[in-house]
Amino acid sequence: MAVQRAASPRRPPAPLWPRLLLPLLLLLLPAPSEGLGHSAELAFAVEPSDDVAVPGQPIVLDCRVEGTPPVRITWRKNGVELPESTHSTLLANGSLMIRHFRLEPGGSPSDEGDYECVAQNRFGLVVSRKARIQAATMSDFHVHPQATVGEEGGVARFQCQIHGLPKPLITWEKNRVPIDTDNERYTLLPKGVLQITGLRAEDGGIFHCVASNIASIRISHGARLTVSDGRPIGVEGIQVLGTGNLIISDVTVQHSGVYVCAANRPGTRVRRTAQGRLVVQAPAEFVQHPQSISRPAGTTAMFTCQAQGEPPPHVTWLKNGQVLGPGGHVRLKNNNSTLTISGIGPEDEAIYQCVAENSAGSSQASARLTVLWAEGLPGPPRNVRAVSVSSTEVRVSWSEPLANTKEIIGYVLHIRKAADPPELEYQEAVSKSTFQHLVSDLEPSTAYSFYIKAYTPRGASSASVPTLASTLGEAPAPPPLSVRVLGSSSLQLLWEPWPRLAQHEGGFKLFYRPASKTSFTGPILLPGTVSSYNLSQLDPTAVYEVKLLAYNQHGDGNATVRFVSLRGASERTALSPPCDCRKEEAANQTSTTGIVIGIHIGVTCIIFCVLFLLFGQRGRVLLCKDVENQLSPPQGPRSQRDPGILALNGARRGQRGQLGRDEKRVDMKELEQLFPPASAAGQPDPRPTQDPAAPAPCEETQLSVLPLQGCGLMEGKTTEAKTTEATAPCAGLAAAPPPPDGGPGLLSEGQASRPAAARVTQPAHSEQ
Repeated sequence: MAVQRAASPRRPPAPLWPRLLLPLLLLLLPAPSEGLGHSAELAFAVEPSDDVAVPGQPIVLDCRVEGTPPVRITWRKNGVELPESTHSTLLANGSLMIRHFRLEPGGSPSDEGDYECVAQNRFGLVVSRKARIQAATMSDFHVHPQATVGEEGGVARFQCQIHGLPKPLITWEKNRVPIDTDNERYTLLPKGVLQITGLRAEDGGIFHCVASNIASIRISHGARLTVSDGRPIGVEGIQVLGTGNLIISDVTVQHSGVYVCAANRPGTRVRRTAQGRLVVQAPAEFVQHPQSISRPAGTTAMFTCQAQGEPPPHVTWLKNGQVLGPGGHVRLKNNNSTLTISGIGPEDEAIYQCVAENSAGSSQASARLTVLWAEGLPGPPRNVRAVSVSSTEVRVSWSEPLANTKEIIGYVLHIRKAADPPELEYQEAVSKSTFQHLVSDLEPSTAYSFYIKAYTPRGASSASVPTLASTLGEAPAPPPLSVRVLGSSSLQLLWEPWPRLAQHEGGFKLFYRPASKTSFTGPILLPGTVSSYNLSQLDPTAVYEVKLLAYNQHGDGNATVRFVSLRGASERTALSPPCDCRKEEAANQTSTTGIVIGIHIGVTCIIFCVLFLLFGQRGRVLLCKDVENQLSPPQGPRSQRDPGILALNGARRGQRGQLGRDEKRVDMKELEQLFPPASAAGQPDPRPTQDPAAPAPCEETQLSVLPLQGCGLMEGKTTEAKTTEATAPCAGLAAAPPPPDGGPGLLSEGQASRPAAARVTQPAHSEQ
């Protein structure tokens, strides 16, 4: 357990006689009326500051004020005025002395709290910054040092933690003797850490942590130890203590940031890092103080103060010591840093204070507003009345002031919407002989505020009592209208909807008639949210007059008139159906859908056509092969073969070699008998006779003749030119003229050749 003992003789407690003598000296100081400064401005020369008091001992809170006497000084505790008593005494110089500071004794209130010094003279009142007074305390140790074993030449660390107010001073003892802090190997770090570097055998012993403040002294448990010099890191005020401890002296806001500690294991490339964020709190301080100003009555006064701190301070304003909030002619802007007072009067003359406060502390700055008044100024205009004349005009009337009216040179009427802030008001000048004014160009159904001032060469009077008046309402404006012809007997009317009409018991009225008639059909009442209407069953030959107007509780507005002719619409309707504009979008969607479906159908058809051509070509080749198989190998005597199925063998070269040469000659003879040559009978063939054993002269060309009912085209495949032709150049065959009966023509040998009907070059490919 923690041991509590009185201070040892080597650390005697601070003597109390300086604290007791100070109040006696302060009592001898001159009284406020004798020693206060005589500056015109009421301000604080010394303000109370935060302090920590020892229970049972006296404490003095300083306060000194400068200003025009007489100055009255009082004190507040937690915002409430502190009565003078035997327990707390107001000293002659304005300071406050508490004779015996109390910390919640039985039944008595504690003296802890926030204290403010309040000074007042005939010009106003100021309040000092808040001074927080707390009682000195000391808790037990939260963390005691622990026994440790260190190697010679190594590092040992002891740590202790304790809370107190004020912050306890931490020292260390070894074997009940204070540690010699002059030893460079012993480093005392913040937060109660003792670090010993370069351990030696004589460093062993029992260590105690000693914490002390003005309230008490605490000694920790003992911790046995068995067997820090700094270098800068490049930033002013920051040093590394010992083997890796960072200490920052005289911390400022600029030291806030992230600090990274990096360590390498000796002899390896292993590297470890750790980081921590430092946030330095700073009490509020002013960058710009408010300045005292003097302004004529009726004008605008503005005070500005800007404060900084960490965390950012909150700004409030006081008027003669009372919190001042926005409202009326007082406005706060820019996070309360700007105070604006419009239309100032004698009641606004005061001392204004800007108070900036955050968790680290508070600051205040004051400024005085003086309202300038000239002698003999007229009083405020009287009996101000405002009466609505129309939806855009209000008549304002008044009576002249009671006193000092001879020097009046005119009046100024101040006008603004009742819902607008004061800075949005505007003015209109009126001659001195006129006691009424017609204000125009106002908005219908709107409340306005009016007040008047009388002006003389020396200044303006105070403002009259403001009065309110609302302009009258008015009927709506003509609505924009367009007309569409839907067909030979129907029209569509279009306009913009006005939802506000429904708020004023209004809507639309629609009238229409043939131009040749005198009476209208209607009114057709429509709500303000409707934006179209269709007219049907009209006379196709007539010209129609259409009239649309808006109405509200104030009456009917002016109408919008359109003339439209239906003549000729019937002819247009015969060519195209009537257009229903409400269905155009659906029709467009349907048309788009039809186009998409048509594209799909077209693509499908193209695919089927390509497949049909591919399979048709392959079917024709198979058919030709089938006919070839039927014609090439004879299955019986020639007399039994079908005379209608005759063909030249279209097999490949190797297949022709398998056939008998005699059969080929027989086939050729049969063809010559069926299709005699064009030369005269009996004339010898001019072509040389080939040896039956010799190869055919047209070995590179293969011809096929299909049955008429199976194939109507003779194909020639040339392996060199890779050309498909409608002729047979090697065999001397040509397309025969059609027979007289119009039947299909046949191929004959020796007929006169005609130009080829078509020639299509194809890429080379292997034959099947």
